[in-house]
Amino acid sequence: MIQKLFSYLIPIKIFKKKSARSKIIEVTWANGELVLDSENTNYSYGSLQRILRYGLRNIGYNAVLKMDHVLLLGVAGGSVIKTLVDEVKYKGKITGVEIDSEMIQIANEYFNLNQIKQLDIIIDDAFEFVLKTKEKYDLIIIDIFEDIHMPNFLFEKFFSERVCSLLKDQGFVLFNTMILDEAHNIRNRKYISEINPKLFTSKMLPRIEVHNELIIIEKVA
Repeated sequence: MIQKLFSYLIPIKIFKKKSARSKIIEVTWANGELVLDSENTNYSYGSLQRILRYGLRNIGYNAVLKMDHVLLLGVAGGSVIKTLVDEVKYKGKITGVEIDSEMIQIANEYFNLNQIKQLDIIIDDAFEFVLKTKEKYDLIIIDIFEDIHMPNFLFEKFFSERVCSLLKDQGFVLFNTMILDEAHNIRNRKYISEINPKLFTSKMLPRIEVHNELIIIEKVA
């Protein structure tokens, strides 16, 4: 494909749309691969895929392979799903929760997300879903952004405790956050300080791809 070849020289935008939830959504050929971006940041593939891949490697691909059920809060184009299926060779169930139905349409059309048979997509608000679900999960990936902004509820103690309560023994939370100023650093440190050390271990992987920080929580058996 000519566009793919030329994208090694210069990014080539092939789709742009205004979304009620995510403002501007763009699909671009960049360095030979399709990426999904908002107006100011990468949403899927590209740098975001590298960030979450790093988190999964920190947990351990072998550990992930033994898991039965992964929950993803915030699907966008589904790059971490592709990492799980294509690179980790994960065979278990994946539930993806995405509030923006337009985003899923784009993910299906450009990134073939609907061809992944073990994937169940639910259009819902992540906060509401976490309150309602009766399932327990081996891995919960939180990757929720509205452009460069993260909803405040993600960092509230009530939400973090509810997410952690959904983990199976030795289950993990992989939380992708963005650090743009000192207030965000303080926010993340507060979040970590509120995790119960008797039930969970937690750590931060700072400054991945400049502005991202991963928080990893493991439930102690």
